[in-house]
Amino acid sequence: MSDEQQSDAVPGTGQEALDAAIERAETTSSRNIANLPGLPLADDTANLRQGPDLHPGLLGLLPLVGVWRGEGEGHDQAGDYHYGQQIIVSHDGQNYLSWESRSWKLNDQGEFSEPDLRESGFWRIGDDDEIELLVTHASGIVELYYGKPVSQTAWELETDVVIRSKTSPLAGAAKRLYGLVEQGGALAYVEERVDADGELIPRLSAKLNRYAG
Repeated sequence: MSDEQQSDAVPGTGQEALDAAIERAETTSSRNIANLPGLPLADDTANLRQGPDLHPGLLGLLPLVGVWRGEGEGHDQAGDYHYGQQIIVSHDGQNYLSWESRSWKLNDQGEFSEPDLRESGFWRIGDDDEIELLVTHASGIVELYYGKPVSQTAWELETDVVIRSKTSPLAGAAKRLYGLVEQGGALAYVEERVDADGELIPRLSAKLNRYAG
């Protein structure tokens, strides 16, 4: 590229993304999850600027750490619906990430209607870069996902095991794709689940903005 071409060049999306991340951090970098005092253990932190260092075995999942809030579209036996969601991804310096997700249904005006799904679990990475996600649902379902990084900021997983309690609803195998959106840095995901006919259909999709971290 000539000197004249360089002088006429317009800054690319990489610099724009960096500038946007710095601007977002002015609000989100001081926020963290609350911890009760008195335990002889390191506090969980959803903010990489605070608390213990992230375990080196988790560097492949580093972009996930934080508190994420936003809205999405769901589909269940009753049909399509709109929902709000918060996901907390935290760590305490050990070789796993803690995962907590809560969602709530929204009415046609975008206002709270009723509680929806709740799940918690843990992320790990094996020596071969295989990702493991263990999820327990409040509805009585336990799932074990395995997957691989799609890129440095995207991860795809599918269930290896789905276990139901006696009181839980029916649930088939599932696939999940998580990724950070290049423009804006939001966390987006899609979940597909096998229905009663054995077909993999969309179940949940959302775009969540960073609230803390």
